[in-house]
Amino acid sequence: MTSIPQSSTDNSDTLWHSLVIAASYDDGAAAQEHLDAGFPIYYVEDDTPEGLLIKEYPDGHRELVRFNEAGDEVIKIL
Repeated sequence: MTSIPQSSTDNSDTLWHSLVIAASYDDGAAAQEHLDAGFPIYYVEDDTPEGLLIKEYPDGHRELVRFNEAGDEVIKIL
């Protein structure tokens, strides 16, 4: 029997589904560890415009950004 190969879209959908489930159990500890190590974190809030992310830096300042292959495009300093 030959299996049908999954497309990259199928794999992406599976990955995103797994990330959403994992995020629902997140207590913020991993994000805080990342900030404590000197790295920014990305997240969305209920009122974050679609297609944009909040980028928070270890010093607490935040930016509304659009992420693309060229890097972050800062839309607004929050």
